[in-house]
Amino acid sequence: MERVGTVNPQKTPAKKAPKLYSGARKTARATAAIMPGAGRIRINGTPVEIWEPEPARLHLLGPVSIVGELRDKYDVDVSVAGGGFMGQADAAAMAIARAYVDQVRGAEMRERMNAFNKYLLSGDPRQTEPKKFGGPGARRKRQKSYR
Repeated sequence: MERVGTVNPQKTPAKKAPKLYSGARKTARATAAIMPGAGRIRINGTPVEIWEPEPARLHLLGPVSIVGELRDKYDVDVSVAGGGFMGQADAAAMAIARAYVDQVRGAEMRERMNAFNKYLLSGDPRQTEPKKFGGPGARRKRQKSYR
């Protein structure tokens, strides 16, 4: 006789999957996974405290400084790719901010994040303008002389 369904004999609870939150800036994309823990924040596997360069790290720690003691309750793992180092820092900060705000589910945390930086939750829509013909960049053209 065959068994159709298997039953877990040890009755161990299934591990809960972490919630995912995304952030984007220019061409950088970040995904943050938040789960209950001891307050560790990792960016591509590196602890945020040793993330380089320092201006990007300080920008990344903005939402963490706002949440205060909430940081000690959750671990956040962020994977970020594309763009430059500041675009990646912006994208990761947005993903972290969205994760913490969703965990609290309160208007007060959302207000504090928006007061700190209005682009942390909504995103910054600015993109680089594409290059056109007739010059070295998007707007600059070759000078004309008629004399």
